[in-house]
Amino acid sequence: MHFKVLIYRLIMANQRKFSRRTIALFWMALLAVIIGVLIGFEQIAVLYVLATLSLVVLLLIVAFADLENVDRQALEGFAQDAE
Repeated sequence: MHFKVLIYRLIMANQRKFSRRTIALFWMALLAVIIGVLIGFEQIAVLYVLATLSLVVLLLIVAFADLENVDRQALEGFAQDAE
């Protein structure tokens, strides 16, 4: 089984236990460990490829985001959830 699918299923099974912030911190810690290991083993070429691919994915997400049709109620609801 793919590692990402396994982690996703683990997170979704415990969705009630972990907040979005905790999940984001978990992913950041996991990525920091992976980057640290790659730096430790001097796999800089792999880091370049991963950084390039992640930037491409981020730019595609932003490019296809439908920001014109975001209504005001959705934004206000999000602000209430954050408090």
